Amino acid sequence: MATPHTRTVRDLRRDNRGTVLRRLYFDGPMSRQALGPATGLSSGSISNVVTDLLADGLLEDAGVVDSDGGRPRTLLRIAPASGHLIGVDVGETRIRVALFDLALRELARAEHPLGAGGYDVGRVVGHIGAGVAAVLRESGLDPRRLLGVGVGVPGIVDRGSPEGAVVHGQTIGWDAVPLESLLRDSLQLPPGVGYFIENGAKTLGQAEMWFGGGRGAVDAVVVLVGSGVGACVVSGGALCGGAYSGAAEWGHTTVHVRGRRCRCGALGCLEAYTGAEALLRRWREAGGDLPPEPSEEEALSALLAAAHPRDEGVAASPAALEVLGECAEYLGAGLSDLINLYTPERILIGGWAGQRLGPHILESVRRHATAYALRHPAERVTIELGSLGPDAVTVGAATLPLAGFFARGGRRTAAGERAAPAGKAGRHTSAPGLATR
Repeated sequence: MATPHTRTVRDLRRDNRGTVLRRLYFDGPMSRQALGPATGLSSGSISNVVTDLLADGLLEDAGVVDSDGGRPRTLLRIAPASGHLIGVDVGETRIRVALFDLALRELARAEHPLGAGGYDVGRVVGHIGAGVAAVLRESGLDPRRLLGVGVGVPGIVDRGSPEGAVVHGQTIGWDAVPLESLLRDSLQLPPGVGYFIENGAKTLGQAEMWFGGGRGAVDAVVVLVGSGVGACVVSGGALCGGAYSGAAEWGHTTVHVRGRRCRCGALGCLEAYTGAEALLRRWREAGGDLPPEPSEEEALSALLAAAHPRDEGVAASPAALEVLGECAEYLGAGLSDLINLYTPERILIGGWAGQRLGPHILESVRRHATAYALRHPAERVTIELGSLGPDAVTVGAATLPLAGFFARGGRRTAAGERAAPAGKAGRHTSAPGLATR
């Protein structure tokens, strides 16, 4: 018979600290008096928690406000310099590494093109290590001040191994890559620095829900459109992850039986009709005029320029318009499945390709999504572009150690302790919609 879990005073103190930190982070600055009603904690608990957090250097004064008939009240906020975070985006064409303070202000950045080596594991780990070293060197930050390193990756992230997160990335040739242990051995950061590895679609989703177009939504879907496509489903709110937040293998749902071959090897996947790689293949087959040896970004720009020329004297390419029109319909049909399954109130489209395609196809995507979805859930959903732009995955990756920091009540990971994902414990697998950029 299982022994019921008994909450200790230490658990209660940790949770109260985390509650205050989250409230101040998302809604601060606030006074001690305002924190009570906002958190549901007693005035005595607020006093004790605030005293502890001030002593730890996690809070600082943020000015005063007048009160009704009483003494002015001191406002409190989280001290931005009390901790630092690193976010890593393992993207399609480059690896981006950024250093942030607790306010998620970027302090330093490094980028490394993937180049001809592609997703060779050793090369990826080497680029991440070089990027981390570069941002620490540029900022002059003592690595012991890091709260953790968050990494957004393509693939399924499995945390069942005692050695940490393992990545299964079928489309990039990764078969059970022990990425966490490889990074730990390669980066040689202080023992207390945690590693938080997550599917890139989920890091994008968390960033949009915390700071972008998802703020205020309870049930939402954040879609990543890059070389492939992915989706993050959020249910129950987004404060540090919400009641449920996870990535879904949306890009590899079948939309056309015996359809086009997807890069995962299956036939008829949504990604084979909507990802940038698939669009450009169709454009090449149609004789599209591409720059010599273009990057994927350059090729997509050429496709968009052909479909929507800036020069009024140049006619739009019918073939380019057809490729984009087909993409919009399949993307809308794919969104209709998410609408019917999850009944979200909001859908956001992000990713580097989604941001570029959106202004040209968003209205058509909305129309097709509404046409293919059931009427009732379709009437309550809004479909918009994400608001954080190309850095959203990097910012979202940095929120992973930040969420873990809040879950620990503002305590750093103890030396030798392997950081668990925020709000999770034990075995956990996050399934992506192939979070590719």
